[in-house]
Amino acid sequence: MSQSAPHSPTKTTKTLLKKAVHRPKAGLVNGFLERAFTFAFKGLVYPQIWEDPDVDMQALDLKPGSRMVAIASGGCNILSYLTADPKDITAVDLNRAHIALTRLKLAGARHLPSYDAFYRFFGEADEKANVSAYKRFLRDRIDGDTRKYWEGRDLTGRKRITLFSRDLYHHGLLGYFVGAAHFVARLYGVDPKDMVHCKTIDEQRTYFDTVIAPIFDKRLVRWATSKKMSLYGLGIPPAQYEALAGGGDMSTVLRARLEKLACDHPMGENYFAWQAFSRGYAGGQSGPLPPYLRHEHFEKIRDNADRVNVVNRSFTDHLEGEADDTLDAYVLLDAQDWMTDAQLNDLWGQITRTAKPGARVIFRTAAEPSLLPGRVADDILGRWTYEEERSLDLGHRDRSSIYGGFHIYRFNG
Repeated sequence: MSQSAPHSPTKTTKTLLKKAVHRPKAGLVNGFLERAFTFAFKGLVYPQIWEDPDVDMQALDLKPGSRMVAIASGGCNILSYLTADPKDITAVDLNRAHIALTRLKLAGARHLPSYDAFYRFFGEADEKANVSAYKRFLRDRIDGDTRKYWEGRDLTGRKRITLFSRDLYHHGLLGYFVGAAHFVARLYGVDPKDMVHCKTIDEQRTYFDTVIAPIFDKRLVRWATSKKMSLYGLGIPPAQYEALAGGGDMSTVLRARLEKLACDHPMGENYFAWQAFSRGYAGGQSGPLPPYLRHEHFEKIRDNADRVNVVNRSFTDHLEGEADDTLDAYVLLDAQDWMTDAQLNDLWGQITRTAKPGARVIFRTAAEPSLLPGRVADDILGRWTYEEERSLDLGHRDRSSIYGGFHIYRFNG
């Protein structure tokens, strides 16, 4: 199976995003905000995915021969899942940029000449040599749609492939959001990069409590975070903003999430914290890294890269083409936070039809509880077991610390 096989979707990306994000009867203001989010989400959002793949693989109990469907996002986790030796992975996404990035990462694993070249391209992502490597090793080995995307020009007039010579992780909506957060912090005399110099959890806690946390009480920060558009850089549409806030003050919620990111795991183990506070991975290949960027996994990922198929399609639409009782694992990220009850039932109807006994579904939510009870029909959800205790345990271990809840459902058959 080739990751570069182009897919001609039956719906345009714009139509798919409208279907996913726009809620009936959203009202004039929320309707405008949803359309603004749709416009923003058409471009690159996540240069790095913000769900912990090590937690995912434990939750899914992936084994050699597993078949899975997962939302692609930035592609990091798709490649990381290959270390578990699955039979095949279908990576779906509504976002054309995420499709192109995932396909490029897979092509890099297959065709760049060495681990060092692969790490320089996708780990450092800030050297001119990467553009030369693209032309020499990748350009003629990717599909036409992916090549068209990376050789197309952004709003500045530069080819998108040059992002890998200008630090990919400083770009995309998420990169710009993190950059804006750093700018605001510096307005108050704080350099978030100082966090990465902490040597112990106690030092991290002290730095957060005394330096970072007070920023969230500033009038400018409280005002800015009260606006739903302020979190578009995190890929959070209006409906998910409401779930995340839970009727409370957003600055308080964000402070609590950042506190978990800053204080629950040592800096030497948490590459998500490095991205948030230093805007890149810990210098060199010896620091904390996603599984797909670790040297010890490179050969396995290279060998298994052909097992991934990447398609520009919604999760539900893709599952309609899968046979009954054939899939072992489903990764929904936080997409259900966007969905209406009708969309949830359509999705879970297809998941239930295609799942093997013992199959697992994992997803994250902005709020803490699972959003399925009372919304998905009992005759569908009743065939699944919610692994509540394990969900809580693995949710605490998730180093990204962005979401309120992590959830595992197991199919009873």
